Amino acid sequence: MSRATVATGLDILLADRCRTLRGQRVGLLCHPASVDADLRHAAPLLREAGVDLTCLFGPQHGLRGETQDNMIEWEGFRDPDTGLPVHSLYGAHRKPTPAMLKGVDTLVIDLQDVGARYYTFVWTLLHCLEACAEQGKRVVVLDRPNPLGGDREGSILDMGWRSFVGLAPIPMRHGLTIGELALCFRDLFDLLVELEVVRMEGWRPGRYFDETGLPWVMPSPNMPTLDTALVYPGMCLLEGTELSEGRGTTRPFEICGAPYVDPLRLADAMAAHRLPGCVFRPLHFEPTFQKHAGRLCGGVQIHVADRDRFRPVQTAVALLTTVRALWPGEFAWRRPPYEYEHERPPIDILAGGPELREAVDAGEDHLAITRLWDADLLQFEIVVRECLRYGP
Repeated sequence: MSRATVATGLDILLADRCRTLRGQRVGLLCHPASVDADLRHAAPLLREAGVDLTCLFGPQHGLRGETQDNMIEWEGFRDPDTGLPVHSLYGAHRKPTPAMLKGVDTLVIDLQDVGARYYTFVWTLLHCLEACAEQGKRVVVLDRPNPLGGDREGSILDMGWRSFVGLAPIPMRHGLTIGELALCFRDLFDLLVELEVVRMEGWRPGRYFDETGLPWVMPSPNMPTLDTALVYPGMCLLEGTELSEGRGTTRPFEICGAPYVDPLRLADAMAAHRLPGCVFRPLHFEPTFQKHAGRLCGGVQIHVADRDRFRPVQTAVALLTTVRALWPGEFAWRRPPYEYEHERPPIDILAGGPELREAVDAGEDHLAITRLWDADLLQFEIVVRECLRYGP
């Protein structure tokens, strides 16, 4: 039985016998981590509770998490377990169409986010809010913990650089729950949508996921552990380079490198920065897919020693500036296409503008780069204050 000290929105909805969904035709946006405290999935639980579930929706990586690599589209199908139609929101359509929502009065959204702007589930959430506002549908968001607590870090997206890894002016590490983000998006974009957020019980924004007693279920195939999520808000920036971010290994985002990297040299240089809360271990690895697949790479693994002091974005920016300085002839930014963007550099849409790339290329210090974002982060705190549901 569960020893959870936090009840998710799904747990609260079920404890209330799904009262808010009675008399409604319901669609459910979910993925493998849409489970209760005892690891039972939301779809059968809602049906057992008497909810008139008419269809299912899935985000990037599929309803069942079956698309392992990044940026792999998938098509809808009929779910063999429930017999319900499944609509893909990462393929021909990223926003629900009128045909998809035809038999739906209320769209329930139950997605486990990981607290980083680039994680596309939150943009699927935004597109669903937009579609339901346009089509007069109600939205119920079942809230879940932000695995990284409430800290915020990194640049605020410049709206001129919107893409499917950033559609709203939020930081790289945003510090909000998915329910708070839904409220934030509604207000930022003046969406006239009937929105209900089913709040958690027992959650405090300063906690990490493993302090909730809830089981960790991979929200996507390359997010296997909380350790992965801790480094992701920074290390996802490596997707904008030709460095491997560890996809195709058993420790994605914790491991990084390239065939030209000398592990000892890089580890020593990173140690010299005295970055808070982490240690760099030199290693060799061979990705099984994605960048440098089948080639021996040198690099480092980030070991988070003190997660309260660890700054994932600062760490990743330091890594970029260091590799660029040590191997200027080999370091390269990734070229498009990337996440439905076919012209602009992937690093620019990840960073929310060209400033990070330009600063790294100019040889600027990582601390000078990250300090430029402090004032914007303070302003963001003011902007989202009304959307917070669990204290400051």
